[in-house]
Amino acid sequence: MARQIQIRQAQPDDAAAIAVVLYQSFTEYKALYTAEGFAATTPCQEQIEDRMREGPVWVASCDETLVGTVSAVAMGEAFYIRGMAVLPAARGSGAGSALLRQVESWAAAEGATRMFLSTTPFLESAIHLYEKFEFKRTGDGPFDLFGTPLFTMEKSLSR
Repeated sequence: MARQIQIRQAQPDDAAAIAVVLYQSFTEYKALYTAEGFAATTPCQEQIEDRMREGPVWVASCDETLVGTVSAVAMGEAFYIRGMAVLPAARGSGAGSALLRQVESWAAAEGATRMFLSTTPFLESAIHLYEKFEFKRTGDGPFDLFGTPLFTMEKSLSR
């Protein structure tokens, strides 16, 4: 029987667990980031608490264990998706898809016309997931995160 993934809005007391999820999700790629790029990708508890004040943060859990997270920030009529992560052991569980569906549903309800994100070329499984959700690469920057290469992907939302 498949385990059920639950999505809920994160609370401030989730910040420490979210920091662990981000770190554990990206640590296998640490050598591909610059030190500053990795630090920006794996924010600490206090930085996550700051993000919660800037926009919604969601968590995915399975059997009451946090397995993923994502957050969004309004930028005009668009929403910037950041901090998307799923623990290696939970990849393929549907947590990433459930988190993206949550962000898209929320952004549409907020009247957004598009969503966008930045990712690194070496996060191939994440890129595949974004493409499955009809995100397309753009020529927009930023093109690096403290020296780590980046590209932007966006998805238009119908009103």
